[in-house]
Amino acid sequence: MRDAGLERAIDAAGGVAQLARKIGVAQPSVSNWERVPAQRVIAVEGATGVSRKVLRPDLYSEPIVAVDPIDAARMQEYALLAALLSSAPSAALLEQIAQLKGDATPLGRAHAALSDAASNGVVSEIEREYFDLFVGLGRGELLPYASYYLTGFLNERPLSRLRNDLAALGIERMENNPEPEDHAATLCEIMAGLAAGRFAGSPEVQRAFFEKHVSRWVGRLFADMEKAEAAKFYRLVGTLGRVFLEIESEAFTFAN
Repeated sequence: MRDAGLERAIDAAGGVAQLARKIGVAQPSVSNWERVPAQRVIAVEGATGVSRKVLRPDLYSEPIVAVDPIDAARMQEYALLAALLSSAPSAALLEQIAQLKGDATPLGRAHAALSDAASNGVVSEIEREYFDLFVGLGRGELLPYASYYLTGFLNERPLSRLRNDLAALGIERMENNPEPEDHAATLCEIMAGLAAGRFAGSPEVQRAFFEKHVSRWVGRLFADMEKAEAAKFYRLVGTLGRVFLEIESEAFTFAN
């Protein structure tokens, strides 16, 4: 039996098939859900506009641990990137992005540019852009998977190594879900969960996960988004992601 949060998301999306399409998951997988998986909450929120507190109140109604303000800011950046990589943004998410504030820093300028694009964005046009970039007829312009970026093929050793590390963190793969876990959106969701304390992991564990599974290729994906032929709105997403990961890399280096 589906819980209330999942039912609300399905209604907001227009049905199981539409929700599955919006978040890039096979329809049978969503049909088998009893509640939104922890690693899919941010994507579902971005695609439907249903708050994560409604989708998974057990995870989001009250903080699991006291989160340092810097980690809270990191979580928000990763969560936003995860939502935008998982699916094209809903009108509700675009409204939220339009409220981002900028400043003179590289990250602040990236926020301001994305905010302006969201203010003027048309949902149907951005949906088409997302399709051309990441889905396509046969395949999109970009393949946002670690295996592809690191080996040139899908479902290779990087995916196997990631699955081993996810098991060590207690993060389980959903049954009947054909989507490989090494999608950039999933990795950003996991980093958001680590930053917020929803997944158990010390700063050393976070650094190791970042260096092993994120920094080696996700920055290259964002750089490719900045110059992708199909990218307009997502060119700015690429800039935000690239700049943020540069900050993360430097911070983890200083933390060593």
